[in-house]
Amino acid sequence: MPFALYLLALAVFAQGTSEFMLSGLVPDIAHDMRVSVPAAGALTSAYAAGMVVGAPLMAVMALRWSRRRALLTFLVAFLLVHVVGAVTTSFAVLLATRAAGALAGSGFLAVAVATAAAMVPPDAKGRATSVLLGGVTVACVAGVPAGALLGQVWGWRSAFWAVALVCVPAVVAVVRSVPAGPAGGVPGGVTGSGARGEARALRDRRLLAVLLLGALVNGATFCAFTYLAPLVTAVTGLGAAAVPAALALFGAGSFVGVTVAGRLSDRRPGQVVAVGGAALLLGWVTLAVAAGNPVAALVLAFVQGALSFAVGSTLIARALYAAAGAPTLAGAFATAALNVGATVGPWAGGLAIGAGHGFRGPLWVSASLVAVALLLALVSRPSSRAAASGALPPRRTGADRAPRPHA
Repeated sequence: MPFALYLLALAVFAQGTSEFMLSGLVPDIAHDMRVSVPAAGALTSAYAAGMVVGAPLMAVMALRWSRRRALLTFLVAFLLVHVVGAVTTSFAVLLATRAAGALAGSGFLAVAVATAAAMVPPDAKGRATSVLLGGVTVACVAGVPAGALLGQVWGWRSAFWAVALVCVPAVVAVVRSVPAGPAGGVPGGVTGSGARGEARALRDRRLLAVLLLGALVNGATFCAFTYLAPLVTAVTGLGAAAVPAALALFGAGSFVGVTVAGRLSDRRPGQVVAVGGAALLLGWVTLAVAAGNPVAALVLAFVQGALSFAVGSTLIARALYAAAGAPTLAGAFATAALNVGATVGPWAGGLAIGAGHGFRGPLWVSASLVAVALLLALVSRPSSRAAASGALPPRRTGADRAPRPHA
């Protein structure tokens, strides 16, 4: 894998840390900004909404830019809004920076996915995607706890400064290492009708099915992850001190999942989705039943993190293969689909808790979402020979046959 790809993953790490770190900073922000805790919680919603809306909009805007220009624009904007967030005394401004940061972050991720795929041979898109998404998993393992620790020691603003600082080497890496090919993925410039040309490639039913599968699987993941802390304390019976360990185990599992999937998703994507999805369903059901057992709960936190991200990263790679003629918009809609899941999943889990099903309720919701995803995969599988074989091999387009740029 090109070294520049790992530096792009560093930027994704910063963005993942920014997205999730508020879970440990909301009380301090509410106190400092003199707003209620629920109002401060809207900062998380603003970011999620910005990611859902921003991915396709920012990707369309960047279609006629070079990859380098698009990545630099989005990454520098992301850095600057965190600087503004770190110094502002206005909650309204802080809320606006969260939405703006999400727009920039989603645009960056959409173009980065296409850039990563262009840096490697046409049959290695899964490995490239896993390296890129490794930044998100490392954010779960290290970035979010580190942000919470910084907030406790030096105040919540220090976490915003830290995210901005981590972006600096990634900016340098983009300038020095990312080829100046077009963001849309067509060497030498965007041809044809630009956004319309890519949009036509997105009509493939296989791609739409993959995007829906990604939303369902990611919805299940974040439905359970959001309520993992109260599950550990109220159901498993462990103290609050065990919560960071459970979250770290889930994050470590997610890193293992994307790493293993990166080696399998290009050659055996059907098996990863089918076997991994079935195991994921069984895992959520088992955790819902055995959540009162501390050993089972902690082991399954790791296992479910691995399975969730293995299946999720494979589906993103499948989206790139299914829409080889629209790499940027395919990545953008994959990003949006995952964030739709990340938004709807916790909401559905909250409904289950509010309906009196306790903190096991979100786990049953997660199991139901994965079950629907597996049923959809089974129903849509016979739509083509490729889908029936579970392979969906990439077509050798003109972009694929072009010389591969060097990092």
